[in-house]
Amino acid sequence: MDRFSEYRIMWVMVFFDLPTETKKEKKIYANFRKSLMQDGFTMFQFSIYLRHCSSRENAEVHTKRVKNLLPEKGHVGILSITDRQFATMELFYGKKEKANSASGQQFELF
Repeated sequence: MDRFSEYRIMWVMVFFDLPTETKKEKKIYANFRKSLMQDGFTMFQFSIYLRHCSSRENAEVHTKRVKNLLPEKGHVGILSITDRQFATMELFYGKKEKANSASGQQFELF
């Protein structure tokens, strides 16, 4: 199988809604967000982070890491999709469509 197949490359998306009413909850929120970024996730929208993964196995590793970070309270969703599925996403700013610049194959450095 082609190493850079659009069906092999995966994207992991993490959606979350965490409470931020108290100082402690704000700290938990900030630590969760910081941990996602340290694991290579980037902000797509507020409380939606995504990470490019070279394979399904690599996506599973990062999914497990997110599960280990789950806070006691709040809602967190994790979705893994292929690069091919990700490329079909339509993005808009208001009613104006924006080209999807996040797709495409990324090169790996060894």
